[in-house]
Amino acid sequence: MIENFNDKDISVVIPFLDEVESLPELYTQLTEVCEGSGLNYELIFIDDGSQDAGWEQIKRFCNQNSRVSAIKFTRNFGKSQALHAGFKKAKGKIVFTMDADLQDSPKEIPSMYQKISHEGLDILSGWKKKRYDSILFKNIPSKIFNWAARSLSGIKLNDFNCGLKAYRSEVIKTINVHGEMHRYIPMLAKHAGFRAISEQVVKHQARKYGKTKFGADRFIKGFLDLLTLWFIHRFGKRPMYFFGLMGSLMLVVGFLFALYLGIDKLYLDTSSRLITQRPEFYISLTTMILGSQFFLAGFLAEMILRLRHNSPNYTVSEEI
Repeated sequence: MIENFNDKDISVVIPFLDEVESLPELYTQLTEVCEGSGLNYELIFIDDGSQDAGWEQIKRFCNQNSRVSAIKFTRNFGKSQALHAGFKKAKGKIVFTMDADLQDSPKEIPSMYQKISHEGLDILSGWKKKRYDSILFKNIPSKIFNWAARSLSGIKLNDFNCGLKAYRSEVIKTINVHGEMHRYIPMLAKHAGFRAISEQVVKHQARKYGKTKFGADRFIKGFLDLLTLWFIHRFGKRPMYFFGLMGSLMLVVGFLFALYLGIDKLYLDTSSRLITQRPEFYISLTTMILGSQFFLAGFLAEMILRLRHNSPNYTVSEEI
């Protein structure tokens, strides 16, 4: 059961890493939009281990505006951990996330707030329909990635990677964002029972300062994370269903080959050739060993599942 302690209309969670040049402009835009719309708001900045002077700027924002709060990590823990910390701190009825590089426009917030509120949605995701990124290194891989995510999750979103999203507070207080799973918050929410998920076309702006912190490897990691999430959804509660089935099949195959070798040696082929000289022996041995290992993996996974406890994978050095 989620405690009802929301005293803000919206919370905006902004993780950042070495974005000192864009932070003042982003802060100005956010305050102008939120105050102009008449929303009771809060801004939560998460410094994910920046090496520039960004934290000093954030402290000035906090001194100027009581609606601004911030968390500073001891080092770079990743966007998922930053969002997790921001979600724990957020007190808004609707929680927005956005990147700090000015590619997400704060002007989208009022319309997204109206849509998610009036339509009773759990999640409203932004869709950067027109992008100002490299076609070869970002647009095409992103389309392939989004197609794979739609196919495996069943969620009809065109842009899973868009940083601009809006959530009802119950959603972000229920799910646990860890590892590199920030791309799949809609999937985590769906698995938790929140199924009212939609999207809205938002404006994508060209990067004005600095350079992207994500390389081409993010698509490889993202695809592997997607497979992990799919596996956890299918077998996370009973991993023995997967490992036990695979182990059983391999043990049966190994046993059948061993039985065949025994019968053949005793009754059919009584030559002096050793069983160990036959390829069927190694097939039997290998499948039995693998089958036993799959069974052992299943038992260990079941034990870990019952003993595990969730704890945030980050440490905070300062909080305002």
